[in-house]
Amino acid sequence: MPFSLHQGDALSVLAGLPDGCVDSVITDPPYNSGGRTAKERTTRSAKQKYTSADAQHTLPDFTGENMDQRSYGFWLTQIMTEAHRLTKTGGTALLFTDWRQLPITTDAIQAAGWLWRGVLAWHKPQARPQKGRFTQNCEFIVWASKGAIDGSRNPVYLPGMYSASQPSGAKRQHITQKPVEVMRELVKISPEDGTVLDFCAGSGSTGVAALLEGRDFIGVEKTEHYAAIAADRLTETIRETLTQDDVVLTA
Repeated sequence: MPFSLHQGDALSVLAGLPDGCVDSVITDPPYNSGGRTAKERTTRSAKQKYTSADAQHTLPDFTGENMDQRSYGFWLTQIMTEAHRLTKTGGTALLFTDWRQLPITTDAIQAAGWLWRGVLAWHKPQARPQKGRFTQNCEFIVWASKGAIDGSRNPVYLPGMYSASQPSGAKRQHITQKPVEVMRELVKISPEDGTVLDFCAGSGSTGVAALLEGRDFIGVEKTEHYAAIAADRLTETIRETLTQDDVVLTA
C-alpha cells in the first residue's frame, strides 16, 4: 500500500519509525490560534473556535488547543526534532500556523535543527470582513529544509501564495480541514515517488493530496474519530486512482 496510517500519540509513533524514511513533513499542528492569554486558551474549545453553522457532520474536538506559546514551542521543538531524524538530507518541512503563533513556530523549527526557508500564505476568499479592521483572511505555512536543497532532484517551480476556501457543508469532515487543491500543490515539494509525513493527519487531506500526486504517505492521528475518517478517505482515494495496470490477476 502507498500509505500507512497510525492512530496514536505522534511523539510515540514517530519514535518507532526508521531514520530517513520520508522526503517531506507537511502538517497542520494544533497551534492554539489566539492562545496568548489564559482566557484565550481556556474559555473555548477547538470546536467552539473553528466550527461554523454550515458543518453537516459531527466534528469532535481535538487535543492540544489549550497550550500557551511556551508550551506549544516546547512541544513543537520536540516533535520537529524527531521529524528531522526521519527526513532525508535535503528534505523539507511545511507547518501551518496563524499570525499569532508565527514567531514561536519559526523559533521551534530552527531549534529542532531545520534550516528556515521562508513563509507561504494560504488566502481564504470567504473570510468574514471586520468593521474598521483589516480582514484576517490568511493562514501561513512556515517551510524549512534539512540542509541544502538539490533543485535537480525535484525541479519544480512552486508559488508562494495559494487561494482556496475551506471545505464546507457535507465536504467538511474536520474542524480545521484544509482544501485538497492547496495540499496537492504543497506536496509537490516532495520528489515524485517520495514519501510525505503528516503527524497531525486529521481527516487525511494531506494524505489524499499526496496519493493523488503520486507520492506515498505516512500519517499519524491521535483522535480515533478522525483517524477512522482519514482511513476511509485514503482507501477511497486508492480505489479511485487504481488503473488496470495496477491490478494483477492471480489464479
